[in-house]
Amino acid sequence: MEGVGALLLPGGPDVDPALYGASPDPDAGLAVSRSLDDLELRLLKYALGRDMPVLAICRGLQLLNVAFGGRLIQDLPGHRALPPALPPSQGGIQGGHDRWESKMHQIYLSPGSKAAAVIGTAGFFRVNSRHHQGLREAQRAPRLMTTAYGVEDGIIEGLESPEHSWVIGLQCHPERQDEVPRLFANLFAAFAERAEAFRAYPAT
Repeated sequence: MEGVGALLLPGGPDVDPALYGASPDPDAGLAVSRSLDDLELRLLKYALGRDMPVLAICRGLQLLNVAFGGRLIQDLPGHRALPPALPPSQGGIQGGHDRWESKMHQIYLSPGSKAAAVIGTAGFFRVNSRHHQGLREAQRAPRLMTTAYGVEDGIIEGLESPEHSWVIGLQCHPERQDEVPRLFANLFAAFAERAEAFRAYPAT
């Protein structure tokens, strides 16, 4: 991590429930990678200890919550979509589905949050949803602040750390630019600027 200016925690497999003191739900259809969990938690601990900028997306937001002592809901039906399964002749798996697709839903981003300041506005946004794990207020780590939530179901869609200069988590995938408002591209521009600033003047 020497010379690195920021940490991006992207989407990926489910977080191992053992990391927040739970047993795997056999009906949740979990796909975990404990080695990836352990690696990313070590990187996150390093970044937080140096007040390095962190952008956490989807699984990244969930891992951020777990790293701060929070928990997760292991399965949230209806937060991603199943496309029609391809037949085996086209590379599909018999009786299964080949990939998850985005669903769209409305979230509310709070005024005063770092994410709203970076994006350029707060309020209601239509964004993608491609996850089946997540959290509500009951699972949120107390040291983190909720900055966005799903309008229909109250699922937390944004987290930030008041203890750090720039730690932003979003449950949606802002990198899928055709599925979020154009203003969300400002997140990555600001993230890059923060990374350059950190590399030039690293926190001590």
